[in-house]
Amino acid sequence: MPKAPPIIDFEGFYTPDPIRKSSFLNQIRQACQDHGFFQIINHGIPDGIQADILSQARDLFSLPVEVKEKYSMDTATDNRGYERLRAQNFEKRGLGDLKEGFYLGKNLPVDHPSVQAGKFSQGPNKYPVEMRDADGFRRVVDEYHERMCALAGELMSVVALTLGMGEASFEGFCEEPVAILRLLKYPAQELSREGEGEGLERGIGAHTDFGAITILLQDDKGGLQVWDRESAEWADVIPMPGALVINLGNMMMWWTNDRYLSNLHRVINHSGEDRYSVPFFFSGSPDYVVDCLPNCRDDGHEAKYPPITVAEWMGARYANTYGSSKEKGMGELSQDAAAAIG
Repeated sequence: MPKAPPIIDFEGFYTPDPIRKSSFLNQIRQACQDHGFFQIINHGIPDGIQADILSQARDLFSLPVEVKEKYSMDTATDNRGYERLRAQNFEKRGLGDLKEGFYLGKNLPVDHPSVQAGKFSQGPNKYPVEMRDADGFRRVVDEYHERMCALAGELMSVVALTLGMGEASFEGFCEEPVAILRLLKYPAQELSREGEGEGLERGIGAHTDFGAITILLQDDKGGLQVWDRESAEWADVIPMPGALVINLGNMMMWWTNDRYLSNLHRVINHSGEDRYSVPFFFSGSPDYVVDCLPNCRDDGHEAKYPPITVAEWMGARYANTYGSSKEKGMGELSQDAAAAIG
């Protein structure tokens, strides 16, 4: 029987009780080692802003295709804008992944020093003026992005503590980060007679994430699955009201000398309805050098991977593997992953 990622109370990070905090850190550490995934509750992100951004996603994707295409991310170099249906195909099967998306980041003007310097994924957002409430869309996505950056900073502090480091160890990494907010729609599919999920298209094929940490808000439709290595089966990540799904990316595996796991996951929308989700990808400051953490070279182990800047790492990942199934730490899927996706 596959084990789903654990649900962890984030109040354990804020508590002054050392015993409770130690228990919290142990839960996070175990989840990072075994799953690379966990859900958090009591994280400080209000239910209202979660509902608001899912509502904005529904309004955005209800726009006509020709309107959405006006904001295509193909017309920019800073990873902003509309990603058409089936633009990705992680498992190289069928017509492509059954989803469409819209990318946003921290809105920086073209004369901002980071934009002028051509730093990775830094630039202005595209805000569709055709939205039912264009000002509201801009306000909500900008506020949500700001709140996610703050939460990602807290999660990086938690990671530091689980590795026996100081809470502020990753402050430099969190300055002016590469941080992409992505609104996603997975269209409804007709359920087959064979059973739930059988014969359905992938909303997104099996893959691992590129960066350090992903924070996912999913609606109540379900469909997210994580690979459970112990049982060699897919485990459902059941939506929980108000909870956020956290997973580690390939950068974190590199950084921790493979101590922490960047795990394979996919989405199959078997709800019979449209599914919406909002992942936030946090990858750190473009100039920050990601080098094997000293506390991850225990027992005399050498660093498995050389130092690399965030910009170099992300640029290489996008250039090599965007839209492919070949991203897994060093760039290949594991044998377990290959078996899982067929």
